[in-house]
Amino acid sequence: MVVITTHQRDVIFDAVRAMYTAVARYPDRGYDFPTGRAACEFVRYPADRLDAIPAAAVESFAGVGYPFAADVIRKRDVVLDVGSGSGTDTLIARILVGDQGQVIGLDMTAAMQEKLRRNARVMGVEDVEILDGNAEAIPLPDASVDVVTSNGVINLVPDKAAAFREICRVLRPGGRVQVADIVVASLPSDGCRSQPELWAECIVGATTEADCVAGFERAGFRDVEVLDRLDYFSRSASEETRRIASGFGAHAIVMRALKPIRP
Repeated sequence: MVVITTHQRDVIFDAVRAMYTAVARYPDRGYDFPTGRAACEFVRYPADRLDAIPAAAVESFAGVGYPFAADVIRKRDVVLDVGSGSGTDTLIARILVGDQGQVIGLDMTAAMQEKLRRNARVMGVEDVEILDGNAEAIPLPDASVDVVTSNGVINLVPDKAAAFREICRVLRPGGRVQVADIVVASLPSDGCRSQPELWAECIVGATTEADCVAGFERAGFRDVEVLDRLDYFSRSASEETRRIASGFGAHAIVMRALKPIRP
C-alpha cells in the first residue's frame, strides 16, 4: 500500500478544498463528476425530499449516492454529517430528527460551510451546528452522536483507518452509520495514488468494497451491509472520466453499520 507523506496529505486536502470551493461558488460551471439536482435524482433522492430544502443546497450537491436508503435516522437523534458541503444531507437529516433533535455539519471547505449557514437560515433552522474539520480528526467528544452520515467523503480521505476509528469514537453505543461512497474493483497504481492532485476526482483515493467493509469492521462496527451499488460515473460529462472509472471498476455504494452496545 502506498504511504502518503504529510506533504502529500496537505496537498490532497488543498486540492479537495479547491475543487469543492468551486462547486460551492460556481455550481453551474460543469465538473467531471455529477453535481446538482440532476445528480441527486440520478442517485435516487426522492423529489419531495429535495423540494423540502433550499434549491441553493441542492445546486452544489456533490454526493455519490442516497445514504438515507439505510433508514437509520430517528426523531430526536443527534446526527453528524461528515463532509456536509452545501447542506443537502444535513438539512434532510434536520427534517428527519425534528425540532428536538440536532444536526451537526462537518466540512473543511470554508465556502461550503458558509453556503450551508445561508441555506439553514433560508430554511429557518439556524440551530444547525457547523464545524471546521475533516474525518481524520472529528472535533467532537467521545460517544456524542447517535448517527453519522457521509456522502462521497471517505474516498477523499488519505488515512481511512483513522476516519473509521473517529466515526466509531464519536458514536454512542448502539449508534448507526449511513454512508454513500466510491469504491473500485481494482486499486489505482501506487504511482497514481501518490499524486495528491488526482485525489479530488474521487477515483484515485478510493479503496475496494471489501476493504471498505473490513475497515468499518476493524474500527469496531458490526452488521456492516452494502445496500446498493450504482454506476455513478456513467453520468460524468467527461468521456475520459467515464473511461478511467470503467477501467478501475469505480462505482458508488450505499452502506449502513452499527456500533455495538458492548465491544
